[in-house]
Amino acid sequence: MLSQESAETIGLQAVAWLASNDELLPVFMGATGASEDDFRANLQDPVFQGSVLDFLLMDDKWIVAFCDETGLAPDQPMAARALLPGGGQVHWT
Repeated sequence: MLSQESAETIGLQAVAWLASNDELLPVFMGATGASEDDFRANLQDPVFQGSVLDFLLMDDKWIVAFCDETGLAPDQPMAARALLPGGGQVHWT
C-alpha cells in the first residue's frame, strides 16, 4: 500500500514525464484546455497530478511507457491515483 507522500511523488513524476513528452503533452493540453502556464503553476498540486494520472491511465501504452521510464511497477500509478484528490472509487448505490 502506498503512502500519501508516495502517491504525490508518483503524481509529480507523472507530471514531469508528461512535460518531457513532446508528442503527448500537446494531446493532454488540447484535451484539458490547460495552458503551459497552467501546467507550470500546478506542478505541485495533487489535484493536477491526479488529472495527469487520469490522462495517462486512459491508454495502456502511455502508462507502460511512463512506468518503463520511471522504473515504477505497472500497478503503482493506479494506486497513486486512488490516493490523490478525486481518485476514490465512485459508488452508485
